[in-house]
Amino acid sequence: MRIREFDLARDYEAVIALWQNAGPGVRLGLSDTPEEISKKLTRDPDLFLVAEEVGQIVGAVLGGFDGRRGMVYHLAVAAAHRERGWGAALMAELESRLRAKGCRKYYLLVTPDNLEVTDFYRRQGWEVMPMQMMGKEIQLMVMADGYRLSWRLLAVLSLALAGPAPVYFVT
Repeated sequence: MRIREFDLARDYEAVIALWQNAGPGVRLGLSDTPEEISKKLTRDPDLFLVAEEVGQIVGAVLGGFDGRRGMVYHLAVAAAHRERGWGAALMAELESRLRAKGCRKYYLLVTPDNLEVTDFYRRQGWEVMPMQMMGKEIQLMVMADGYRLSWRLLAVLSLALAGPAPVYFVT
């Protein structure tokens, strides 16, 4: 068993396939594109780890640290390699790296369709927190010249530049 840092060029396709086949609980979105993962890697590349066995990626954990709290975004182990300690080893290594950065607490989300995983996390010392999680997607549009604008900002700019012409919001 070997745990190492994720390499975008070498590992992206294998890790995405792992996450896509992980079953309930790992939900991929716009933040999981190569471009978005590349941005994440500029912040803390040492918190994106893969587990290898005989050169094959069998597990991955994507974590982050904002300077105050840590977060586990995705953890997955290939079905054929579960119950062998891979998930616990990935989480232990991630926690060690978070601790070295000065992180005192970190979080993870468990989706309602994956509640059976809570036993795994409890064995690792995690506790269920009585709170409601909320989120909001910030939709961006990439212009031909490479500038990124939110749809709402684009609408405001259109109104300012075009005068009283109708403005259409895309949601």
